[in-house]
Amino acid sequence: MKTETKKKLDNFDIHKFHKEFEESVKKGNPMESMAPLFKMLLEATLEGELDNHLNSEDENRRNGKSKKTIKSPAGSFELVAPRDRESSFEPQIIRKRQTEIGDIFGEKIIALYGLGMSYAAINQHLREMYETEIDESTMTSITDRVIPMLREWQARPLEVVYPILWLDAIHFKVKDNGKAESKAVYIVLGINEAGLKEVLGIYLSESEGANFWLSVLTDLKNRGVNDILIASVDGLKGFPEAIESIFPKTEVQLCIVHQIRNSLKYVVSKEQKEFMKDLKEVYKATNKEYAEQKLLELSEKWGKKYPLVIKSWMTNWERLSQYFKYPPEIRKMIYTTNPIESLNRQIRKITKTKGMFSSPNALEKLLYLAIQNISKKWTSPLPNWAMTISQLSIFFEGRLTIVL
Repeated sequence: MKTETKKKLDNFDIHKFHKEFEESVKKGNPMESMAPLFKMLLEATLEGELDNHLNSEDENRRNGKSKKTIKSPAGSFELVAPRDRESSFEPQIIRKRQTEIGDIFGEKIIALYGLGMSYAAINQHLREMYETEIDESTMTSITDRVIPMLREWQARPLEVVYPILWLDAIHFKVKDNGKAESKAVYIVLGINEAGLKEVLGIYLSESEGANFWLSVLTDLKNRGVNDILIASVDGLKGFPEAIESIFPKTEVQLCIVHQIRNSLKYVVSKEQKEFMKDLKEVYKATNKEYAEQKLLELSEKWGKKYPLVIKSWMTNWERLSQYFKYPPEIRKMIYTTNPIESLNRQIRKITKTKGMFSSPNALEKLLYLAIQNISKKWTSPLPNWAMTISQLSIFFEGRLTIVL
């Protein structure tokens, strides 16, 4: 590091800075004393970056300095940046045309909020770290900064084809216009052609219903989705018809696990074990023909005692049995809505501290941040995806956009 920069660091009065920072924290303005530190650190880092750059270029040399005004949460200050003779130096800490740096304090609050921390818990953290508190309205104002990002994310263009989609709803208590209400949050989870998981959208409604799902599917269509190969959904009445009205070529697979749960509600507890043993012969069958034979046997044995249960299986059989035509890798992915229920469980872990959300906006903000955090891990294709997409390309010939 050059002498001039070292001198700046040596002359920086850290004790004075600490004192000023403590004073500003107590006044509720923890950023206002940070400008001198920002300036010193940025200039020192720029000098170091240029040193490293010049070490890799034998003929290049320093060529004076330039000045520009930087806006920061701590206020504006003049930054003195070094230049090189050949203008090949591209600083990383702050770009050549960059004139603003982010609100580090606000970003910290948003990050804590996105982990599910309540405003009270965040304030406790601020007290421990900075000996300060922020009132609820200020905290809300800070977390509201994610709303434009949420709206942009909700309206972003989607891919043309999704091989597999899971659709489900999760419910939350929300205060809306002064009244406590239960809100259904509709979530669409997809697998794109590269084998990566992606949340296509989240949608709030008063309750779960096929009519609202119709508006959700229309939104997907308007954002660029032209085709869905397979949609795995629960047994909500009218749901398959809603899907097929927007995506007529989509194959709808009803969730076997939901069907089983609904069936067991009507079977007396002392007979559930025996009933499940017989039912497992149906949905665990190696092929559809054998499954239908076992379904008839189930009907003969239990039909008189539980006619509604058997009727439900018979009525929904075509949509329940779609998965039998596929090899085990695809069957496992589509015969239940477990992938999206797993996502819902992760969301619940983040939202569990919220007995009730103060507003629909508060719910949407946290859901958006939670999904962003969860999806950071979705960087690799699903296991054996190359084989899976190859098989799907045979079953759905000509409908994928990728060339295998």
